Amino acid sequence: YTSASMTVGSGQTSKYALAVQLAGALAFACLDRASPVGLLGVGASRIHVPPSLSRPRVLQWLERLRTFRYDEGTRVASRIHELLPRLKTRTLLVLLSDLHDPEAVPSLQALAQRHEVLALQLQDPAEARLRGAGFLRAREAETGRAFLMHGRKTPADPGAAAAKALRRGGIDHLLIETDRPFSHKVRHF
Repeated sequence: YTSASMTVGSGQTSKYALAVQLAGALAFACLDRASPVGLLGVGASRIHVPPSLSRPRVLQWLERLRTFRYDEGTRVASRIHELLPRLKTRTLLVLLSDLHDPEAVPSLQALAQRHEVLALQLQDPAEARLRGAGFLRAREAETGRAFLMHGRKTPADPGAAAAKALRRGGIDHLLIETDRPFSHKVRHF
């Protein structure tokens, strides 16, 4: 989840900051159940921490995730393809992403054929609620492509299409909005 689109935020908490919090909470919950925890960053920074039962190791990678670059591209699909041969036993994998990588869903579907996969999609309010905003000039965070749109028409939401495809592929999906309470949703999920 270390990518440029995750660092953009219109509120107090960016998708990236929320993803780091969620990663830490999920990691410690797994450690409490004696399940090894690892980390694979899917941005350009190529973070990879092998699974372990070490609390200090989790704290180390959480500290490392506190710093990031605003211009990282997403490489979900390629990182999943690198990871697949290394997974020898059935594994639970949790993806924390805004699902802006169009190649991510087919890769996750391939991964879900042999492993348990959960996708936690993070969404900023500006991505969902632009209606009535007039004309907007914007730039896509990862590609840098500029575009002009009208606030009455929402742009094609790649996250919504991805969520539908994930469910069809047997992957559990949860939408987490950065401006709304989410802990009860995650606990229930």
